[in-house]
Amino acid sequence: MGSSCSGSQSISWEQPIYSTRAHIFQIDPNTKKNWMPTSKHAVTVSYFYDSTRNVYRIISLDGSKAIINSTITPNMTFTKTSHKFGQWADSRANTVYGLGFSSEHHLAKFADKFSEYKEAARMAKEKSLEKMELASSPSQESPADIHSPLTPPVTADFCRINGTGDDVTLSDVSPNSMLQSDLSPTTPTLAHSPTTNKHWEAELAALKSNNAKLTAALLESTANVKQWKQQLAAYQEEAERLHKRVSELESQSSQTNVIKSQKTELNQTIEELECTLKAKEEEMVRLKEEVENAKQLQTQKDELTKKLEETDLRNKEFEEQLADLEQRLESSQVDQENLRKNLKTLLEILDGKIFELTELRDNLAKLIEDS
Repeated sequence: MGSSCSGSQSISWEQPIYSTRAHIFQIDPNTKKNWMPTSKHAVTVSYFYDSTRNVYRIISLDGSKAIINSTITPNMTFTKTSHKFGQWADSRANTVYGLGFSSEHHLAKFADKFSEYKEAARMAKEKSLEKMELASSPSQESPADIHSPLTPPVTADFCRINGTGDDVTLSDVSPNSMLQSDLSPTTPTLAHSPTTNKHWEAELAALKSNNAKLTAALLESTANVKQWKQQLAAYQEEAERLHKRVSELESQSSQTNVIKSQKTELNQTIEELECTLKAKEEEMVRLKEEVENAKQLQTQKDELTKKLEETDLRNKEFEEQLADLEQRLESSQVDQENLRKNLKTLLEILDGKIFELTELRDNLAKLIEDS
């Protein structure tokens, strides 16, 4: 598939106007679904402008082999199918190209350039068509005034016969048939009156005048056709000469464009390596900072471990003190219980003594009363 693409056109006298790097794919011609890689690694993909033909093309070289040579036309469309992949169909090469980019930014930039150069190609095509139309017009007459090389202009006077206003077409009635058709019905009536004779003589003169105008218009149209044919032959000769000249320039500049493209690819490779080196240096600086941070975190971890050990020791001491206090508390509770029992016993004894004293008091009071 790549060979048919590169063989259909040769690189003409063009200059790269935008370049990027991408992995290149082409649609499988058998399945029309699967992608087939045409480059083993990312290669340079460039937009070229052909000042000779006034066209834009997308070209990519893998060594000396052109794996993309696609002319941008106004009806092409570049479609983004993912964040880093885009595609477009080339009807001339009968294939679909796909590009895989390293970032979404590169894909967006390539798509913007595609739209820009597609619009430029459309405007160039319109200007070319306008130039061709101006060059193919030999006079100031509009297309509505000349219907065909053998048909003269139709006017209101030419479309009316016998002054009755009946419309006819020139394709059905020629100048001679018009004259004969108008004379034949009037011949038997010419001798009826002088007024009728004058009327038909005036009609005959008008028809002769119309016939002369039609003949002159027909001769003019024929002369215009001959002039157009001469101009067309001259344009064809000029086109053949320009085509030969373009072919010569293409054969002369193919090697130069290959060298320029390879140089551009090497420059881009150097830029990519420089960017990679810069990124590695930044990553090294970042890693050094992370190592310093790790050392600080390790120091903080050691300090916290030491504090945690001290805290554990204090907790053990507190636990021992707590156990001792608990033992003391239990002993104190036992003492309090014994004291409570002793007090209760004393209260009972005291209650008995008070009861005895109360009885003794009552007995003494009775004795006093009896005495």
